[in-house]
Amino acid sequence: MIEKQKNGVSFFEFPKLAGLSGILHGVFTRKNGKSKGSFRSLNVSFGVGDNDQTVLENRTIISRCVNEKDLVFLDQVHGTRIVVFSKGHHFYRMFDTADCFKGEHSEILGGQIDTFDIDSEHRFEADAIVTDIPRKFLVIQVADCQSVLIYDPVQEVVANVHSGWRGSINNIIGCTLKVMENSFGCRARDIVAGVGPSLGPCCAEFVNYKKEIPEAFWKYKNDTHHFDFWSISRDQFCEAGVLFENVDLSRMCTKCDSNRFFSFRGEGTTGRFAALIGLK
Repeated sequence: MIEKQKNGVSFFEFPKLAGLSGILHGVFTRKNGKSKGSFRSLNVSFGVGDNDQTVLENRTIISRCVNEKDLVFLDQVHGTRIVVFSKGHHFYRMFDTADCFKGEHSEILGGQIDTFDIDSEHRFEADAIVTDIPRKFLVIQVADCQSVLIYDPVQEVVANVHSGWRGSINNIIGCTLKVMENSFGCRARDIVAGVGPSLGPCCAEFVNYKKEIPEAFWKYKNDTHHFDFWSISRDQFCEAGVLFENVDLSRMCTKCDSNRFFSFRGEGTTGRFAALIGLK
C-alpha cells in the first residue's frame, strides 16, 4: 500500500485504486487523532468506551483531511445487510442477503425490505454500503476485521464492506457484488478492489473453528488453526468474476502492527480506524 499524508493526517491508498481518477479513498491509521488511553488516538467509533465528543472531533479530522463533509457511517453488526444509496431516487434501499447464495449458480434472494429518505436521521444497521452518488463518502470502522473497498469505474459505483470472520463465511463480498450488479448493472470484470489492514494468517487463530467456521473454509487453515482470511476474500472476488489482478490485498496485519492500527485481538479495549471511499 502507498502511505500518504494530507493536512497532517496519515493514511494508506491501494495502488490499483489510487490509479483511478474518479474516486477518493484512504485507509486511515490510529494516529493523528484526539482520543487518549486505549483509544489513542484517531478512534472513529461510538460505543467502544471513548468520549463521544472526542469521536466527533476525530471524524471531523478525517472529513477535513479529504475535504469532504458527507461521510456515511454504519452501525456495524457483523451481519450481511447492505445499504444502497441511489442518485436516481430520494431514498435508500436495504437488502438482507444472509441467504443470498444457495448453491453454485444461485441468484440473490434478498430484496428491498425498507426505504427511507436519504436525508433521514435513520441509523443504518448494516455491514456494507453501495452508492452511485458523487461526494457521498462511505466509511467502514475496523480493528482486525477487513474493510473492503470496491469501485466500478464503468458504471461509476463504489462500495465499502465490513467483513469479519462472520462476514467472510457468509460471503458478504459476493453478496455486495450481486447487489451492485442488480442495482446498477455493474459487471464483475470491471471491478477494482482493495482488502484493507486486518487480522492476518499469522494471527487469525480459531481454536473452536469446527463449531464456528464451515468445513468448506478449512482449506484456508494451517496446522496451528490459523486461517488466511485475506485469501478467502481474494478467492470470493475471483469466484464472482472479478479479475485476480484487480484485487489488492494490503497484507498488513493489525495485531502485528497495533502501534499503527487498532487491534481488538491484540488489545481488547481499543478504538476503530476508518477506511473511506467515495466518488469525486
